[in-house]
Amino acid sequence: MRGLYLRVPHATGVMAPRERWWAWRNRLLGSARFRAWATAFPPTRPIAQRRAREVFDLCAGFVYSQVLFACVQLRVFDLLGNRAQPLPVLARRLKLSEESAARLLDAAVGLRLVARLPDGRYGLGELGAAIAGNPAVDAMVAHHELLYADLRDPVALLRGDTGLTELARYWPYAAGHSAADLADDKVAAYSALMSASQSLIADEVLAAYDFTRHRRLLDVGGGQGTFLLAAAAKAPALDLVLFDLPAVAERARLALAAAGLGARATCIGGDFLGDALPAGADLVTLIRVLHDQDDAGALALLRAVRRAMPANGTLLVAEPLAETPGAERMGHVYFGFYLLAMGRGRPRSGAANVGLLRAAGFAHAAPLQTRLPLQTGLIVARAC
Repeated sequence: MRGLYLRVPHATGVMAPRERWWAWRNRLLGSARFRAWATAFPPTRPIAQRRAREVFDLCAGFVYSQVLFACVQLRVFDLLGNRAQPLPVLARRLKLSEESAARLLDAAVGLRLVARLPDGRYGLGELGAAIAGNPAVDAMVAHHELLYADLRDPVALLRGDTGLTELARYWPYAAGHSAADLADDKVAAYSALMSASQSLIADEVLAAYDFTRHRRLLDVGGGQGTFLLAAAAKAPALDLVLFDLPAVAERARLALAAAGLGARATCIGGDFLGDALPAGADLVTLIRVLHDQDDAGALALLRAVRRAMPANGTLLVAEPLAETPGAERMGHVYFGFYLLAMGRGRPRSGAANVGLLRAAGFAHAAPLQTRLPLQTGLIVARAC
């Protein structure tokens, strides 16, 4: 909102026009008399009802997420599959009493995760069907058990009074461990989660940008190689290089070799915040890597990428972006607190990432439209 008006110094006691409008609006919305009028007056009644629902959703949001979490834990969507089932059968398979099973299933109906048929049986709802067909979402919901634990006391989390969080333990590199200390048992869980959730991101990036125009791809922070596997299928002539922590890079090497890409792919272990990146790739990708870094770390990483690239090289930055139209809650709400609990990183808008890219020496940086900007914002950057 900063560009909409000139801020008047508070010492004058004079509010700018936009601030006066906000103050008037807030007094009006806070007035019980106005709310009563708005709910009674037919033209404004739908607006008042929608606002009431939105306020209630803010209060009840944690319960909604816990209903989803219970459905994932109990494999409700798998049990329903493509066939509706009666309550007694579901209760037995869920190992719940019929009363408890009905309570969960009816709650899931309210969230459109489950549908209740006219004959009383339960089947998949439209959102439940989308989750059942997307193992990445299922894996992320199950993983949220750690986030829920860290958000037990959000004020303590904001003040830094919680000590080492569950998410910091889960993502050990965020807790400051050196690359040499992170053996396979330390990286296995989060590497598997990232791999499971990578496919949709890969599909969006590969649909938005033509990888066949390049000869060599370097995927920095590439995890177990899931994105490289997808890129290899899309661009068969592309040489592949992956850079990640040594234990993660070894997992990628095995995965790529198992896919028959051992001769075409090179996996290099190191710390991209301290070690030089492999040179010579005319295309570099950062897939859900930049927002894991604070500004200083993100800038250092981008400068390292710039040094490793040829003059005509291209960098693709792909990650959910804050302030995405239609997905505003995702950035500063979800990722803002997820990264806080993780212990490192921050959500950024596309404009903020473009600013970092230019500060790192990329003369040209611009967003590239993707089909699902909610989950994948894409920025293309070039040095010249």
